[in-house]
Amino acid sequence: MAHVSLLSWADCAPRLVAVAAGRTSADLVIRGGTLVNVQSREVLLGWQVAVAEGRFAYVGPDASHCIGPGTELVEAGGRYLIPGLCDGHMHIESGMLTPAEFAAAVIPHGTTTIFHDPHEIANVLGLPGVRMMHDEAALQPINIFTQMPSCAPSAPGLETTGYEIGPDDVAEAMRWPGIIGLGEMMNYPGVINGSQQMLEEIAATMRAGKTVGGHYASPDRGIPFHAYVAGGPSDDHEGTREQDAIDRVRQGMRSMLRLGSAWYDIESQITAITEKGLDPRNFILCTDDSHSGTLVHDGHMNRAVRHAIACGCDPLIAIQMATINTATHFGLERELGSIAPGRRADVILTSDLRELPIDAVFARGVKVAEGGRLTVTCPHYAWPPSARATVNMGASKTAADFAIAAPKGVDKVTARVIGVVENQAPTKALTAEMQVTGGLVEAQGDVAQIALVERHRATGQVVNAFVSGFGYKGRVAMASTVAHDSHHMIVVGTCREQMALAANRLAEVGGGVTLWRDGQELALVELPIAGLMSDHPAREVADKAQALVAAMAECGCTLNNAYMQHSLLALVVIPELRISDKGLIDVTRFAVTEVFASDGHGAA
Repeated sequence: MAHVSLLSWADCAPRLVAVAAGRTSADLVIRGGTLVNVQSREVLLGWQVAVAEGRFAYVGPDASHCIGPGTELVEAGGRYLIPGLCDGHMHIESGMLTPAEFAAAVIPHGTTTIFHDPHEIANVLGLPGVRMMHDEAALQPINIFTQMPSCAPSAPGLETTGYEIGPDDVAEAMRWPGIIGLGEMMNYPGVINGSQQMLEEIAATMRAGKTVGGHYASPDRGIPFHAYVAGGPSDDHEGTREQDAIDRVRQGMRSMLRLGSAWYDIESQITAITEKGLDPRNFILCTDDSHSGTLVHDGHMNRAVRHAIACGCDPLIAIQMATINTATHFGLERELGSIAPGRRADVILTSDLRELPIDAVFARGVKVAEGGRLTVTCPHYAWPPSARATVNMGASKTAADFAIAAPKGVDKVTARVIGVVENQAPTKALTAEMQVTGGLVEAQGDVAQIALVERHRATGQVVNAFVSGFGYKGRVAMASTVAHDSHHMIVVGTCREQMALAANRLAEVGGGVTLWRDGQELALVELPIAGLMSDHPAREVADKAQALVAAMAECGCTLNNAYMQHSLLALVVIPELRISDKGLIDVTRFAVTEVFASDGHGAA
């Protein structure tokens, strides 16, 4: 069944009034259930809803006066009616899926509204790529609002992207129908230091009356934090501690608590509500980054709500944090996020408010899923050839491209090492004493090599460094063209020959993720669109992603969602140590640093 082409509340108000007054019949009535009212935080036994033109017309104890010969009747059978769930901040590309396939994956989990920031594709294809995402999002049977990416590159001067986004691009995008605001302002040093470009982007958004997304990843809550908030960002999802959430809401920001595939930041922050007693209206649940395996096997926003409840949050408050709070933040409280007259008729039927099984999902008054099965189509955009030819790394790579030469005349060095932190976005700046063999420093123990291979302009550039935490055993390498946010190619390995094989394989298939051991490919996830996404069904992509996870474990990696950690190693706006095409980046200083520390062994 095709989804409803939605009229504005203003345009369909006469029909809504007529239905609510009983002068004409509704398109749909749901009765025999219990309504969760997120406006008042009440559970209302026996309340019924009547829908017309894809919007709620009547919400009350008895909708019998709205029923006519053509009215579709749905018997709730005592189940709860809750609003469709909203994801307040996320990146569709992290699901390895296009907007259509992402929607198809999350609709059965009860997600009916998404606020997404396509800054991944912006780094690869620029404003045209953002428009492609925006246009496919607009075709879907659920609400997908686009935030115009703010930071491509995320840290000017510390990385080179395929395209750059500037104030003119932001001003143009603010005129597009599906643009809801500015994506996360990751360049927080730029805002703090009065960068004209960053402040112009924020100003263009605010003049359009839209929301500025935040991203303040520094632990410093002193003057820099206050300067950042003064610049205009109105939310932040980078908190990992209770105090992070408290500090943000005290400054008038919305604190977004995330549960993604690898980010488990709800439990450590929800105590601001459950124990400190802060007003929950300024807290929002989001996922940020969820890969296809999580979406297919574990869920989406229903997973986040369940987790918040399991961490001690009142179920009604947790539901508010994934519905009305989110809608209010984006200025859409009278459009969605609650079961109330005039709002979009996005509603879930569930038998349990704690475990939240998703029995049926309605979006704009149309049943879009039932029993975990999608019941509508999610139309695809015609992605052009330019979106599928983005892996341009120049000549094929050899083991020599991944050689790390030691300073002359030494037999051991102290190397700076990127330390992966399980289930968190930040890394640690570690050091390791390493042996020199034949003038080279290679992977030793838990310290693997990491390389960034330039893939936008075919420069042939390879930057090499070290990383720990993956636990690979034997001659192993994994390469990915998903490398937030610049999306060059990231290769992590214990063997230079395997690293070259992995890099060349991704050039051959047009992007994705591949894992090699002893000259054999163990797993491959093809991501031909911008090297970031697949337009194949979510379950198919998820199966390949799961096979990748299993192969990584077979190679000794025991990290939870290690692929997500791999993909973030180039994210030069989150401390402490990252890699870019400029070199090894100390994110605490926002400066390039040397791979080898000054250590008394003659290292530089």
